[in-house]
Amino acid sequence: MTEPLFDKVAVIGLGLIGSSMARGMKKRGLAATITGFDGSADVRDRSRALGFCDLVADTAEEAVKDAELVILAVPVGAMRAAAQAIAPFLANGAIVTDVGSVKAAIVRTVASALPEHAAFVPGHPVAGTEHSGPEAGFAELFEGRWCVITPCARSTDASVEKVGALWTALGSTVETMTPEHHDIVLAITSIIPHLIAYNIVGTAADLEDVTQSEVIKFSAGGFRDFTRIAASDPVMWRDVFLNNKDAVLEVLGRFSEDLAALQRMIRWDDGQSLEDHFSRTRDIRRGVIDAGQDTADADFGRPHGHED
Repeated sequence: MTEPLFDKVAVIGLGLIGSSMARGMKKRGLAATITGFDGSADVRDRSRALGFCDLVADTAEEAVKDAELVILAVPVGAMRAAAQAIAPFLANGAIVTDVGSVKAAIVRTVASALPEHAAFVPGHPVAGTEHSGPEAGFAELFEGRWCVITPCARSTDASVEKVGALWTALGSTVETMTPEHHDIVLAITSIIPHLIAYNIVGTAADLEDVTQSEVIKFSAGGFRDFTRIAASDPVMWRDVFLNNKDAVLEVLGRFSEDLAALQRMIRWDDGQSLEDHFSRTRDIRRGVIDAGQDTADADFGRPHGHED
């Protein structure tokens, strides 16, 4: 059993990420005690039944009392309210961290809500599935994945080190960058792909009647992969788009320009430019595989036949 990094950890928000962190910490013995809280009474009851926390409290106050580390695992739009709810009850020297997909906006809203005696270390585990809720969590979610830490004025060297050690112990590789740099990087690697997925699946839905359901029938390959991304938690992604507006709009503008260039290539039968562009993007795909971020197995390694 690993020596605990923390005596008590409180997880606020018991969805996919929060419940996976609790499961991972429990499995690896990273906290002597793990408490949880969720604003939904139904989620609290389901979490108690699943047993991944030592205690699921009925109030945020009870959950965070005497906690060395408090993890905010709520949607980005709910981060400030969650920080305000726990602020009066944080122990002296407590460390607060978060798992939001946006960092600059969270630094602005959460840091100002916390008391001076607490440290704040913003974080973002680049991991997840299209499923949500406490039942969707699993201890191995963060293994072999990245976690980005974006220290701010409310971070201390010791708190950054301890949060980094937690993510390393959960199996992640830790990268440190500024909140603003994080937001532009994640806008292109995660946020814009989700926006495109939501849009193309919505377009396909609009065409369902026209195609007599053939869009769904023949959805193997590319369209199916878009539907997986587009199945992600709608509340979480609504908040991500609205709270990372500047970076999203900047990258979306660049994407629109590149899309217009592709339209011109097709319109003018510019096959060489199309081939050159597709060759360059194929090289990027190979780079993703070489970096260990996906598998080169046929059909992305998916099993065929019945899938649970």
